[in-house]
Amino acid sequence: MDMWPLVLLLVPLCFCSAYEGSGQYPNGDDEDRYSRRYKGTPWCAPIKVKHGDVSCRTPGGEHYRNVMGTRCKIRCKQGYESQSSEVVCMASKHWSSNYACREIRCPKLNMPANGGYKCSDGSYFNSRCEFFCSPGFSLKGQKTATCQYSKAWSAGVPTCVDMDPPKIKCPNLKDKWAEPGKLTARVTWDTSEGVDTADGILTDVILKGKPSKSDFPEGLHKMSYTVLDRAGNKGSCRFSLRVRVRRCSALFPPDNGYMKCDSDGDNYGATCEFICTGGYELRGSAARVCQYGLTWSGLDTTCAAMNINVGVRTAAALLDQFYEKRRLLIISAPTAANHNYRFQMTNLQHAQCGLDLRHVTVIELVGTYPAQIGRIRHRLLTPLLSLKLRLQLQIPQRSFQMVLVDKQGMDNQRYPFPITAAELFTTIDTFPLRKDEMVLQQEAGQTCQS
Repeated sequence: MDMWPLVLLLVPLCFCSAYEGSGQYPNGDDEDRYSRRYKGTPWCAPIKVKHGDVSCRTPGGEHYRNVMGTRCKIRCKQGYESQSSEVVCMASKHWSSNYACREIRCPKLNMPANGGYKCSDGSYFNSRCEFFCSPGFSLKGQKTATCQYSKAWSAGVPTCVDMDPPKIKCPNLKDKWAEPGKLTARVTWDTSEGVDTADGILTDVILKGKPSKSDFPEGLHKMSYTVLDRAGNKGSCRFSLRVRVRRCSALFPPDNGYMKCDSDGDNYGATCEFICTGGYELRGSAARVCQYGLTWSGLDTTCAAMNINVGVRTAAALLDQFYEKRRLLIISAPTAANHNYRFQMTNLQHAQCGLDLRHVTVIELVGTYPAQIGRIRHRLLTPLLSLKLRLQLQIPQRSFQMVLVDKQGMDNQRYPFPITAAELFTTIDTFPLRKDEMVLQQEAGQTCQS
């Protein structure tokens, strides 16, 4: 009898136990029945929402806002969010979901290459991030991004691109003077090296103009350096060089002479040599040099007419006066009426210009000793000197003969009969010295029109 009441008490407890969170109860009991049994009794933990507000509605208007079946709406402050906008107090004594207001957070920003960013509040709502680039790089894209309510950034991550051109400094060159005897100056400078403000790497350095240690001619030379970086940016600088030539006053060939100069003719170190035409003697300096002080060395050069001394006693003394100066054409005949003599003189009468151009002096020996006459143009030779000249050159007195003597005094050609001026000139033009003379005469513009 004492055990029976205990059994009656245990059975209801066994049938009233519920499966937590399932919303189902044994023997057909539902949540409404369960709620009626514990109506007005606080069931779930009281709701406290930080960073937000909550408004709850109980099933029957109970005093407590956490009885079973209570529905609460969660409203978070700006920048915060809840997992659910509404929660229900369940039989399990737990609210149907997490109701805490958590701060809205955007995904972490990627760090831009060759740059970075600074944010006012990390990746949280309304945080403003400002991007920057390393020195030498420029920002391409939005400079700032803000974390929005949608958990997305207001702008994408920009890129840092190398847009700054590399820098290069050109040499500062002073005017250079040409070297003695030259019209050029050798100029040397340190090769310019560029600097890239971004990654410090240059791909190429290009010089427009002659490189260092080159010979630069007279005048102004404009040059430039160009440098390229890996991004293709280009930087350049320009510089110039002026080469000057020290020059003496201009020299001119003397009358009846030639002037031949090396280098440029009047620059410092240039040498000018003078040669007189046949029949003229050089007075003054045979060569003059342009000096550093821009004055010519030596004395003024002139070519004076050759003074032939016909009063000498020997043939050698007469011939020595023409040595290295004139060629001699000696025409010998037994009489002035000699047919060959007259033909030869007539033929040469119209060839005086060609004779002078080839530095030829004609000596006539006519007659037999002691009645013979010698003549150099209008100057007469004594019969004795004429005889000695025939003997010296082994010229017969009783027949026509013509002897051509070169400037070295050599008996170069003999003619037993007359020849034309053209034949004579062709022979003389083959002489070695004559070739050099022709070059000088051509440069000086000396020619015969006929």
